[in-house]
Order: sequence, then structure tokens, then C-alpha cells
Amino acid sequence: MAIEAAFPPAAIVDSRYAWFRLGISLLIGTLANVGMWSYVVALPTVQAAFSASRADASLPFTLTMIGFGVGGVAMGRLADRAGIMLPVMLGALLIGLGYVGAGFAANLWAFAATHLVIGFGTSAAFGPLMADVSHWFLRRRGVAVAIAACGNYVAGTVWPPVLQHFLDSSGWRATHIAVGLFCLASVLPLAWLLRPRLPQTDAHSEAADAGARRQAAGLSPGTLMALLTVAAVACCVAMAMPQVHIVAYCGDLGYGPARGAEMLSLMLGFGLVARLLSGLLADRAGGLVTLLVGSVMQGVALLLYLGFDSLTSLYVISALFGLFQGGIVPSYAIVIREFFAPQEAGWRVGVVLMASILGMAFGGWVSGLIFDLTGSYRVAFAHGVLWNLLHASIVVWLLTRRSRRVFATA
Repeated sequence: MAIEAAFPPAAIVDSRYAWFRLGISLLIGTLANVGMWSYVVALPTVQAAFSASRADASLPFTLTMIGFGVGGVAMGRLADRAGIMLPVMLGALLIGLGYVGAGFAANLWAFAATHLVIGFGTSAAFGPLMADVSHWFLRRRGVAVAIAACGNYVAGTVWPPVLQHFLDSSGWRATHIAVGLFCLASVLPLAWLLRPRLPQTDAHSEAADAGARRQAAGLSPGTLMALLTVAAVACCVAMAMPQVHIVAYCGDLGYGPARGAEMLSLMLGFGLVARLLSGLLADRAGGLVTLLVGSVMQGVALLLYLGFDSLTSLYVISALFGLFQGGIVPSYAIVIREFFAPQEAGWRVGVVLMASILGMAFGGWVSGLIFDLTGSYRVAFAHGVLWNLLHASIVVWLLTRRSRRVFATA
């Protein structure tokens, strides 16, 4: 579709077509991000089927995260060069191949290998989609990116009960094969609807504006990317403590794992609200301010976990934690669009998201290690607070540096 021939750029950005495209992106994210959540549901069944230890049975999830992180960079670079349709189609093919292969896996190691493929394919439906959506909005860019990022959380709400039903009724092999075929049948035609690309008329001027903002802060591209990468690791190490260990924490306190699972659902539900609110704030105050607000509030929630551990308070704090932290990750996409050329958005967002995945992986592991060493999660929560302070310090430094440079040139 030669959309640029039908409309001038000003008529495309923030247009009804842009909102239609955002809706398609949200739907694709909801469908394709099954890869982020399916093994959390399937783990006990697969562990029993292969008579594996819990540690060995956790390997497919680890490989999913690795594939997701590496794939985000590769798919983002492909999107920068060829548009979003091709990586989303490729992602759908890999998801389909991975799930069908999982259904036929002869042993746990073959099953785990298919999840590396699933994670790589799923990555196309998160960071690259957010970067693509950012090109189609100007006045409402923050809200649009936040909505696109919600696909991951919506998937985490919708897919688990559906998967559990079919795991119980049809078995894990048939369920995995069906999920793969369903993703192929649904995501491929939806990806075709994203084939139009924006004309590049304003790309050079946007790149110049982004470079001017970066120069005003006195930062080279490499330095800024390094700081954002460290910040992404830090915020997600802090984020991982409640998200990964809340179920076990509730079990240790005597409330039972079911209560912890309900608290995790609360986090995800309020995380959706947080992403929308953060988008509204980003449209008014910019990505860095939004990132700082999320960081400070996440730190407050972590401190509340240190101070209160009654059942009611944990429900309330978990809801607040989701509300406070849900907008942090999408804010990185806004920051990158503000300080880097639009032609680089896909791979740069992918790099930061890969850092956030590494932070979640390390944070979940080290929190467990701290518990093993101390017999308590209190030190693990305090450890998360320290990483959160590092994140907030980086964002404050960036904001202060930008403000000083702007003031000095005024």
C-alpha cells in the first residue's frame, strides 16, 4: 500500500489510520506474547512428563528469556531496515515452528531448545512493535507506545487460564501444537495489515532534533546508550524481587502460594493501568521525567514491602507495586525516540529491553540466593532498594545534566 502517495505525512501521523494500526499492534502483542507466559503454566505438567528436577524443568523458561532478549535486538534492526511487517511475520513463523516442535519433543532438552526459538520469535511482538508505533504518533506518542506495550501484560492475563484449560483437557503436546498453529493462522494475516511504511520526509529533521537534544546534554550516543542500558538492568533487578518471589514469600509467611498468585495477578492488572498513565505523563513531561517518577514510586513500594507483611497489606502493596512500576519499561522507548534518530529506534529499544531481561533474570536469581544465605526475604527487598537507587540516580543525573546545559545556552 502506497500510503505516502495518498496522504501527506501530516495527515498520517496521529491520524485515524495510526490509531487503527495501534489497535492491530496491540492485538498482535496479545496473541504473540503467549511465548512469554505459556511455560509458566506448563512447567509442572512438563516436569512430570519428563520426570525432571525442578532446576532442569526451569531451563525452557531461561532459554525463552535468552531468545527474547537477543531476538529483540535482531528483530529491531530488521524493523529499522525493512519495516515492522517482516519481523512480525518472521516472529510468527518462529513461534509456530517452536510450539509445534515442542509438541513433538522427545526429551526435555529438545523441548527446551524449541523455547529458545519461541522466545526469539516472541521478541518481534514487543520492542519492535513499540518502536514502530512511535513513528506514527507525535502528540500522543507516549500513550500510543504505552498501549502497544500493554500487549505483553494483556497476554499474561488472557493466556494462562486458556492454556491451563487445554493442558488439563487435551494434554501438553496437543496444546503446544495447537498454540503454534493458532499463532501462525492469526498473527501472519494481522502482520500484513502493518505493511504500509511512513514516508521518510521528516526522518532527517527528527534525527537532527534528537541529536541536538543529546548534544545539549553533552552526551555521545555511546555514553547515553550505556547509561540507559545500566539503568534498565538496575530497575529490573529491583523489579524482579516481588514479581519472581511473591508466591514463595507468601508461602513462607504461611498465607499459601495461591495468595501469592493472586498478588501477582494484581501486579499485572495494575501494571496495565500504570502503562497508560505513564503514557499520558510522557506526552506532557517527556520520557526521562516519566522514568524518574516510575523509579521513585517503585522504590517506595519496595520500602513498603520491608515495613509490612500482613495479608491485607501485601495485597495493597502488590497492587501499588504494579501501579508504580508498570510504566518504567515503555518509558525507555520514549527516551530513545527523544534522543536518537528514528531510523535507529528498533535496535536501540531492543538493546535496552535485552538489558531489562538480563536484570530480571539476575534479580530473580540473586534474590533467591540472598534468601538461601539469610533465611529471609527482608535482605532481598533491601537489595532491590539499592538497585532502585542506582536507577534513580542515573535518571536524575541525566535530567540534571540536560537542564544545566539548556540553562547555560539560554
